[in-house]
Amino acid sequence: MDKTAERRKEQRLRYHWPIWYAEDYDQTLSQGQMVDVSSAGAAFTCYTHESCPCPGQRLTARFSVPRFGAGDAFHMATFVRPGHVCRVDDIDRFLRRVAIRFAEPLPFKPGEQAGSEADTQRRLKAITI
Repeated sequence: MDKTAERRKEQRLRYHWPIWYAEDYDQTLSQGQMVDVSSAGAAFTCYTHESCPCPGQRLTARFSVPRFGAGDAFHMATFVRPGHVCRVDDIDRFLRRVAIRFAEPLPFKPGEQAGSEADTQRRLKAITI
């Protein structure tokens, strides 16, 4: 039986929403698809092309995170965060998964807003188009 130690310090919020990134935020931004986010970093997918980040590369990302309130209330909080690429994994010949660690953490823990991951996913389903 494979026992891999969990190294994550907090639960991640899994959702699919656009993320925009560039090495220099004054350059043309590339678009990716958010996979998950924590207060310290995020993972997203992007197409395998010249603008796909490389491990160790510094980049700045702009993205929105749902913030849940009482009941089913929510709003999208938008952030711009510089950081560095920790890992890049090939998904297939067209897509890569990129993990970025933020230079400054988010002011809240996105994956720990609701009582359970199932409740979070139910709330996200209501806002996903």
